[in-house]
Amino acid sequence: MDKPLATEPATDPLDGMVETMDRAAFSAIAQLTHGLSPATMMQAWSDWAMHLAVSPGKQTQLGSKALRKWLRLSSSLSLDPKHSNPAIEPLPQDRRFDDVAWSQWPYSAYSQGFLLSQQWWHAATTGVMGVTRHHEAIVEFTARQILDTIAPSNFIATSPVLQRRIAETGGKCLVDGFNLFVEDVTSALRGDQAAFPEDFVIGETVAATPGKVVYRNRLMELIQYEPATETVRPEPVLIVPAWIMKYYILDLSANNSLIGWLVSQGYTVFAISWHNPTREDRDLDLDDYRLLGPMAALDAIETITGQSKIHALGYCLGGTLMSIAAAAMARDKDHRLASLTLLAAQTEFSEPGELGLFIDEAQINLLENMMWSSGFLDASQMGGAFQLLRSNDLIWSRVLKSYLMGERDEPNDLMAWNADGTRLPYVMHSQYLRQLFLEDALAEGHFKAGGRSVSLSSLRQPIFLVATESDHVAPWRSVHKLHRLTSADITFVLTSGGHNAGIVSEPGHPHRHFRILERGEGEAALAPEEWCQLAEQREGSWWLAWGEWLDQHSGEPGKPPPMGDRKNGYPVLMDAPGTYVLER
Repeated sequence: MDKPLATEPATDPLDGMVETMDRAAFSAIAQLTHGLSPATMMQAWSDWAMHLAVSPGKQTQLGSKALRKWLRLSSSLSLDPKHSNPAIEPLPQDRRFDDVAWSQWPYSAYSQGFLLSQQWWHAATTGVMGVTRHHEAIVEFTARQILDTIAPSNFIATSPVLQRRIAETGGKCLVDGFNLFVEDVTSALRGDQAAFPEDFVIGETVAATPGKVVYRNRLMELIQYEPATETVRPEPVLIVPAWIMKYYILDLSANNSLIGWLVSQGYTVFAISWHNPTREDRDLDLDDYRLLGPMAALDAIETITGQSKIHALGYCLGGTLMSIAAAAMARDKDHRLASLTLLAAQTEFSEPGELGLFIDEAQINLLENMMWSSGFLDASQMGGAFQLLRSNDLIWSRVLKSYLMGERDEPNDLMAWNADGTRLPYVMHSQYLRQLFLEDALAEGHFKAGGRSVSLSSLRQPIFLVATESDHVAPWRSVHKLHRLTSADITFVLTSGGHNAGIVSEPGHPHRHFRILERGEGEAALAPEEWCQLAEQREGSWWLAWGEWLDQHSGEPGKPPPMGDRKNGYPVLMDAPGTYVLER
């Protein structure tokens, strides 16, 4: 009989050491690259370069385009060397060359040449046969970042705006800019969080709508807001913000507070204020957020108000969580939700926009190991990814104004909130990236809540769904896909603005507009382009349309409920905004 081959032991005693060493190595790489995977970048550029190298047709086309663009540039500049006619217009959102000085020689050559080069590089990095879609998007995005870095608006020698500023200040702007640069570098080296503007005080000038904290657990404080009207609608409203941001994005100054406005419309409003996680919270997962967040809040609200029907609103990731909670409630025959309002919230992640560039196996591996060592994802790391999506607006314009012009933007309430970042627990964020982004488990019907799968097809309550036109975090076409996941009645609103400014769109805000269309229960879903053609265009704030919609799904006003309910375990703990919002 043959002697059996030796087998490896069931467990290798070095497994633990190997894992620790590998995690430490990947964590170090992540720290150096700010969470960007060098492997992903090299794979993407290699894929593009190798396929372009064997594409003679694409090469010929690019050569022809380069020649035509050079001829266009030469022709436009030769018409009038002192005041050129443009060969190309910037994209509507590109404001770098708005100043009239850019139309004068030689600056017109710099700006026009740059825009034509930008257009050529877009053609060069897209449409190459054989390149995977994800790699193409990464190459196009990276090329755009490099071009934004070398734009003529960023350099004194090529920018008439900078030259004029230096002349006007006698060079003092450069001294001031250098001092601001040193200040920011010193703060970064110390690991300081962005300074909170002194003109804005939490609980006084922002997050100042009167209310009480009526419940607290390890993950959230529940705020009940004081009534502003003699009577209120019977159905209270629960607001679930994202925990990647402080809740008071919806309670900024008195004039643009969504919470304050809603209270003034005769609603009893409750809002979750999330705890800012620390290393000790590393093992909190998405189900913890569901149970300790909206589910605990619904129990408290039902007890305090005595109402069995509650309107729920979720914003951004809070909307995704509220969708999961609503689906789990439907599965468990819990019918407490009178309606569901989702603001810039994704439920389908197959096309998450440019944020998806940061989501693949290699990227998630780096992020997971970076979080493994610290227990959380720091706010600055998340903020950096969002800034890259709009580097022209959020990075280079700031560098230009601060370090070369010597000026700081005047702080406003939205900037103050943006400086007040939060962290994300290791386990939760890993689940979010893998199960929702990478696997699209919620849309596919195999995401689990409480150990059992949930399906958005079970949603039956009316839904008010809001997306914004220029959202780089939750692209509106991705948000719109909820129409295909449930047969519920959906009123979809597409409003002007971005992920934050489009939502903070109070009545009276200038230059606001939105489109709105209702898809009745059981009706077929429209494609996004069809929806745009059929939707009604309105000027002003979408808040008013939402208020009318809430009124239609609410009962007749009556006496306001008490603040808290000490007898049943929900005493008033303190004044709003509570303590969790102050955690740094």
